[in-house]
Amino acid sequence: MATPDFNLLVTLDVLLAEGSVAGAARRLRLSPSAMSRALARLRETTGDPLLVRAGRGLVPTPRAIELRERVSQLVLDSEAVLRPVKKPNLKKLVRTFTLRTSEGFVENFGPALVARVSEQAPGVRLCFMQKPDKGSTPLRDGAVDLETGVVHATTGPELRVQALFQDRIIGVVRAGHPLAKGKITPARFAAGRHIVVSRRGLATGLIDDALASLSLQRSVATIVGGFATALALARASDLVASVPERHTGNLRDGMHSFALPFPTPGLTVSSLWHPRLHADPAHQWLRGCVRDVCAGALFPNL
Repeated sequence: MATPDFNLLVTLDVLLAEGSVAGAARRLRLSPSAMSRALARLRETTGDPLLVRAGRGLVPTPRAIELRERVSQLVLDSEAVLRPVKKPNLKKLVRTFTLRTSEGFVENFGPALVARVSEQAPGVRLCFMQKPDKGSTPLRDGAVDLETGVVHATTGPELRVQALFQDRIIGVVRAGHPLAKGKITPARFAAGRHIVVSRRGLATGLIDDALASLSLQRSVATIVGGFATALALARASDLVASVPERHTGNLRDGMHSFALPFPTPGLTVSSLWHPRLHADPAHQWLRGCVRDVCAGALFPNL
């Protein structure tokens, strides 16, 4: 069966509303002959005369009367689907957004983000989900609306990405730790007992590569899965934690932080989302909130 010409719905809607070929032609800016041909096509498609002569005018058939309201609603619905999406009324928006982030992101940016969202859209709720891995499945299947983190080789190539800020790895020890005083050299840093943060339980990483280039090696006392845990251990011991500076600002309160005495690659923290949400006005607003909150957060240089 051939696919019907859906443009005929608009023509039928106007014909039934006008009850006149000439009137419908004027409304659609067509010639009377073109409108007559369109009516002929409609009669052929529906198998019904639709409009029949009665004196000098045309009257609808029972089938046309039956179709009138349905056709009108179909045209209105189609126009709504094809019309550009309007900006949402944030004060009336009721929606829950799920964000997959690290503990550090929630600790440092969560309060400002929640406050901003609550002020602009009181009916919006944010659900922060922990990030045990870098897999893209939650974004693909819709379990997560937005994610923040460093783009990884395993990140889905179809995901949309927007850089939020630059970060760097720093060293952190408890107040009163020997490394809290004096110049920190690569050798002094390596001589400490260290905490490694790795979701996969790996004992080495970028810092070890940098130390190896200086013919140094650090002693790893423990491996943990998150920065908050690493800082909690460092706060209560003589262990040395290495964490992202901006991601852990609040978590490091009262501790001594220092720049690493050797270069390490910088980190670009981004927001990630699935393409199906790219044009969604409410999601665009949420992305803007996250971007603005991250851009507005000020962190002193060490």
